[in-house]
Amino acid sequence: MVHQITREHAEQIFSEYSPFVFQIALLLTKSESLADDITQETFLQVFKKYHTYDRSKSMKPWIYKITLNTMRNMLRKQKWLTFISFEPESSQGNVVEKTIIKEEENEELWEEINRLSIKSKEVIVLHFYSGLKLSEVAEILDIPIGTCKSRLNTALKMLRKRLTKNGALKIRQGGNIYESN
Repeated sequence: MVHQITREHAEQIFSEYSPFVFQIALLLTKSESLADDITQETFLQVFKKYHTYDRSKSMKPWIYKITLNTMRNMLRKQKWLTFISFEPESSQGNVVEKTIIKEEENEELWEEINRLSIKSKEVIVLHFYSGLKLSEVAEILDIPIGTCKSRLNTALKMLRKRLTKNGALKIRQGGNIYESN
């Protein structure tokens, strides 16, 4: 059975999920303009592929999976454009990113998270900052739960090691900051 989407339902989906999509894209790319492009492209794909959405499952992981695939495709294109000596305009100031970092008072943590590989960064952002369960993260990334746990464990070990040297270890989950002494 093919599911069609009404304009009203599309607007509801966009207004409900676009802030989360933008935040994930911004946290992973560190570029406001690229995050905006990813958000727009993600929702074009969501509406185009709405008929494939399994209504028995939560929509959030499905949308995040599309977001990550869109982000990966755009980053690949951006690397290729850079390779052939064409660099797209970069965002001026990254105002939203700076605001997020200041609000969360975790600049040092974000510096270390941004030094992680994209695979590690995805798991950290989706689990700790978006508050998704590891099973949802695994579904979004299309990897086994064991691989997801392994990536999270590896990322946390790297963060602990790097941040312990600096004397400040803070890991945020669902609005709470956990400090290691």
